[in-house]
Amino acid sequence: MDARDLVRSMKVVGTAQGRRTVRAAWRRQRADAEALPRRGPERARVPGPAQDAEERPGGGVVRFARSSLRVRVSAGGVVFCGWDGAEPEPSYALERGCPGADPRAVLEPDKDGGWRVVSERVTVAVSRHGAVEIRTPGGVVLRRDLPPRWWDPVDAEGEGSRWVQRAEVTADARFFGLGGRAAGPRLRDGSYRLWNTDPEAGFEPGDDPLYLCMPVLMVVADAGTHLVFHDNSWDGRVRLAEGEEGRGSGHDRPGGCELRMDGGPLRSWTVVGTPARVMRGWASLTGAPAVPPRWALGYHHARWGFGSSAEVRRVAAGYRDRGLPLSALHLDIDHLDGHRVFTVDTTRFPDLPALAEELREDGVRLVSIVDPAVKAEPGNAVYDSGAAADAFVRDATGREVRGEVWPGESVYPDFTDPRVRKWWGGLYAERLAQGFSGMWHDMNEPVSFAAFGDPTLPRSARHALEGRGGDHREAHNVYGLAMARAGYEGLAELRPEERPFLFSRSGWAGMQRYGGSWSGDVASSWPGLRASLALVLGLGLSGVPYSGPDVGGFTGSPTPELYLRWFQLAAWLPLFRTHSAISAGRREPWEFGPEALEHARTALAGRERLLPYFVALAHVAHRTGAPYVRPVWWSAPEDRELRDCEDAFLLGEGLLVAPVLEPGATRRTVRLPRGLWYDTATGEAYRGPGQAVVDAPLSRIPVLARAGTVLPVTGEGGDVELEVWAPAEGRRGSGLVAAGAGDGWERARLERFTSRVVDGRVVVERDGGGEPGYAVRVRGDVR
Repeated sequence: MDARDLVRSMKVVGTAQGRRTVRAAWRRQRADAEALPRRGPERARVPGPAQDAEERPGGGVVRFARSSLRVRVSAGGVVFCGWDGAEPEPSYALERGCPGADPRAVLEPDKDGGWRVVSERVTVAVSRHGAVEIRTPGGVVLRRDLPPRWWDPVDAEGEGSRWVQRAEVTADARFFGLGGRAAGPRLRDGSYRLWNTDPEAGFEPGDDPLYLCMPVLMVVADAGTHLVFHDNSWDGRVRLAEGEEGRGSGHDRPGGCELRMDGGPLRSWTVVGTPARVMRGWASLTGAPAVPPRWALGYHHARWGFGSSAEVRRVAAGYRDRGLPLSALHLDIDHLDGHRVFTVDTTRFPDLPALAEELREDGVRLVSIVDPAVKAEPGNAVYDSGAAADAFVRDATGREVRGEVWPGESVYPDFTDPRVRKWWGGLYAERLAQGFSGMWHDMNEPVSFAAFGDPTLPRSARHALEGRGGDHREAHNVYGLAMARAGYEGLAELRPEERPFLFSRSGWAGMQRYGGSWSGDVASSWPGLRASLALVLGLGLSGVPYSGPDVGGFTGSPTPELYLRWFQLAAWLPLFRTHSAISAGRREPWEFGPEALEHARTALAGRERLLPYFVALAHVAHRTGAPYVRPVWWSAPEDRELRDCEDAFLLGEGLLVAPVLEPGATRRTVRLPRGLWYDTATGEAYRGPGQAVVDAPLSRIPVLARAGTVLPVTGEGGDVELEVWAPAEGRRGSGLVAAGAGDGWERARLERFTSRVVDGRVVVERDGGGEPGYAVRVRGDVR
């Protein structure tokens, strides 16, 4: 127990729940002390010199004196490297297992006693002592992994090996990703932990780790872009150090990345190419992002503390009476009976199905919170059925692991067991019967309140891990992912005519297959606003395209200006949701005064108008892995100025959004990619690359449209129209419409349209020729 833990424990001992958290913390600590073997003497090991190699499909195995390395290039050019016999499977990240090997990849001797695997898209060079270089077909080095180092237990009965892997990248490289991080989106020098964690209080940019940590790192440099994923769910740390360019190439200091893991296999996947190609390769490996139903791309309102059906109706009426569009209302833990999952407090919510139907008639869906912890109470139907199914995590002695969460003493389903996922998925029938249309998973890092120490399960807790068996050190980071799978598959089976809507606070690589995420408990502050944007961009570059923050922050009462700027930013993000703690202020737009209300109305109208564009982006993400929200360098990663831009983003290919992230600002500088850009509010045109100073009055944030962009929007009659921003003379533009995109499993048709200037007039036609078939409105002047 450190000083911070001591202060935390002193604060909570005065309450009954606080005393229980002290006992839970002591139980966890005692369980680990008894069940986890102590780390004894260790022996450091490096691969040693190469001895021979064996060709295998996609590459081969290089054997060293004290280790071996398997190199395998897939047919799509994705590189797998596994040390000490580590294979691609089993893996929670891979959707369909290991992709097929590239039949044209060849293992051949390299200079100085090394070996290399040559393929069409990438070359992997292995040095005599175990360094691994990832090169472009032209021979440019993108990444150099130095020989790894292991610390093996001397005692054969001891723990598995710890290891460290260091890598070098070019001096100009920039780092992105690692899941949801408050810092960024560019990840600067520092240490980043890989352990999903509830930070307990509102987080800001300096806080790490958060809820959704992934060992997925995107590296962008002049030489090219690559993504590296270390498929290991154990606790670890990534240490990043950006390089520094000298006056000559020989004086450059390369950038560095160091990964230290407490255990588990040393295996990695590397994807190279343009950012778009990299994300396509990552999605093909880990799964296509789920497509949310259309209503989930609208505006959501949530609050911890609605308290009753009457208050839900009051808030819904507030939106309706003021003419403010609303797609969904989210009910937090206060609607449950004693905070027990899959129950309803029928005193405060006497007829929830009727309330859900009433709201749905007005176009508003209900979304339910779902926590994994189950109150350990005989007579609680969920606990009784789970105990009968042997569904809960147990300790090393076979007893149920118990923690302290909102309902009190609780147990935890073992979602790494297929039987348990099936059982849990069936429980969502109760939620559907109550009228809920979607689910949000919370507290699934998983959390067990603790007066001191790590607020989660004992590391010695036992898990099925798909039949392999193991403990919480391996299962912790994939717990939220496995819970999401259970919920998604259960909902798909229970309601097969509709795509499930689910988003989760915690998860891991591959989370996008089952839904999205949100910021968690971000602080109600200007730094919290900035952290919100960083988190959404970082998740998108880690493969989770659908996410968003709690508008206004979760923990406090924002000023009208802060709330409005947050609202304006979120209107351009995939998940657009207000939410707050029970002790925080309200988040309805009319609570912040008439001026804020009118400007929020404008932002809501803009979001409604752009819904067809968001629908198209959702289907593009599903097919290509490209996030809705992209860094401004997305199409020009070689532009170093854009690589360092962190206060703006692209929404798809067509729009550049520049939020206001500091108080009092009414103008701001925007870094522009190459080409012609129109201010969508004024029509003024700016030419990039370069900077432009644009107006940012309190009524709006700057949004610029790329010349030639064809945007699907909602017209005045409710039909889809094409809004076309005039292309520059001699240039073309394009855009997509997701036609036939319903909320079922049918595959939407992505219709492409092009724009060009003919005789001073903008012409729009279907890709390949033909009339567009939609009403067209041209904006901007031909230049």
